[in-house]
Amino acid sequence: MKITDTVDQVLKQKTFNKILPIDPEQTVHQALSLMAEHDVGALMVMSGSKLLGILSERDYARKGILLGHHSKDTTVREIMTSPVISVTPRQTVDDCMNLMTQGHFRHLPVLDGDKLIGVISIGDMVKWVISGQEHAIQALEGYITGAYPG
Repeated sequence: MKITDTVDQVLKQKTFNKILPIDPEQTVHQALSLMAEHDVGALMVMSGSKLLGILSERDYARKGILLGHHSKDTTVREIMTSPVISVTPRQTVDDCMNLMTQGHFRHLPVLDGDKLIGVISIGDMVKWVISGQEHAIQALEGYITGAYPG
């Protein structure tokens, strides 16, 4: 588990890899309810199978609450982030972490061609890197104590 591993590898290890879509004409209140129900911080704004944008808690805070919009009277389309930055399954963990850091966002849709196949979060990236570090530490400890097979 290294930063050179691919997004595809990360998606295969995720315990929750369900894509949660929301229609752009649904209300922000409906979107927030869906986020709360599934304990996620972002939804993919979809029209059929086409990714139109992303709606995050941050979008709601900055484009909804702070501008005086009421969640029951505002559509997802009005505050979603679009166009959305995405990655492919072949990009690396390092690529994703750099994109997230530079763009100041926490969620990345994963597209295979035009098909949305998953979403990765900064939490997924951090878990992946920590797991890789734990494996490296165990290998080094084994080497130091003579348990290393080689």
